[in-house]
Amino acid sequence: MEKLIQLILVCVLISIPASLEENLARRGTVTQSSTYYAFVAQNAIDGLRYGSGEAAYCSITEYQLSPWWRLDLLDYYEISTVVITARSDCCPYQTNGAEIRIGNSTENNGTNNPICAVTSGFQLGQTISYSCGVMVGRYITVVMTGGTYTLTLCEVEVYDTENVARQGTVIQSSTYFVAQNAIDGKRYGPGEAAYCSITAYQSDPWWRLDLQYKYEIGTVIITARSDCCVAQTNGAEIRIGNSLENNGNNNPR
Repeated sequence: MEKLIQLILVCVLISIPASLEENLARRGTVTQSSTYYAFVAQNAIDGLRYGSGEAAYCSITEYQLSPWWRLDLLDYYEISTVVITARSDCCPYQTNGAEIRIGNSTENNGTNNPICAVTSGFQLGQTISYSCGVMVGRYITVVMTGGTYTLTLCEVEVYDTENVARQGTVIQSSTYFVAQNAIDGKRYGPGEAAYCSITAYQSDPWWRLDLQYKYEIGTVIITARSDCCVAQTNGAEIRIGNSLENNGNNNPR
């Protein structure tokens, strides 16, 4: 007997690796747990990656228990990448071992937010990029935990994702609610099924996005409706490729 299924997609976000065109950190405001002499928190978002003999370009805390530095982006972003630069004249250990936390809470100075990465491997003057996948947040906190340290950051850069789904065209196997709803940029709210793409109840339903160009896909994010019917989103295969054969369903999973 043919298996009949209804497919619901609420919001589809497809991100590519950050182009690093706009450093969101430059928009924000900063604070830190303490300040060593004149090495203020603002130095880490002045746009100047550190040069030898220029410690004044760095933010440096005092030697203290669990020092932290926090950036307020003033709005919510889907963060994909955080880039940190260490000072080049000395002291890479003052940058190594720090947790990068991203989220929307200022509780415990933002150090309770989810972790993107823990810094490691810094050499003198080195710049290292940390991939966060896609983390939604307003605050980026860099903190050294578990002991007494000095935290030094010579530049912190923050980049968001680009949702290339918004640039594409969509089609689906049948329509109960239109395919376009899944790329309108609106993540679903209760009672708003009109924001979803929904197929008819049918055998092997599918939804397909044409990005118009070829991309190196980093992440696919799908949102389910919140009032009911999660079974109509669970179990779907996400396939990516360049073929339209079998409505694109022969592409790699």
